[in-house]
Amino acid sequence: QVQLVESGGGLLQAGGSLRLSCAASGRTFSSYAMGWFRQAPGKEREFVAGINWSGRTIYYADSVKGRFTISRDNAKNTMYLQMNSLKPEDTAVYYCAAQGGSSWSPKGVEKYNYWGQGTQVTVSS
Repeated sequence: QVQLVESGGGLLQAGGSLRLSCAASGRTFSSYAMGWFRQAPGKEREFVAGINWSGRTIYYADSVKGRFTISRDNAKNTMYLQMNSLKPEDTAVYYCAAQGGSSWSPKGVEKYNYWGQGTQVTVSS
């Protein structure tokens, strides 16, 4: 079992930067692929970025490619999302999630086994 806790959200102006963190409990963090998702009011939860257990395979949604960077530190049981050049349309609750198993579906919300409680990111114009 993995427990996930996000932090680092906040309110900022367009063009600014934030770094989100996702701290995981348990000794098996390195065996999970991880992902960041977000959900804006009235919208479905959407994939933002995913990273495999080693950090060598990474995927991004087209809407954040070139602006966001996902990374993980298995020694610290922590995953990060560096968000630069933020836009008002990035406003959402951001969730981290863990996916176990031998195969990885990075963009499938329903494939992730564990979720954090979310952290709010609000970008004003």
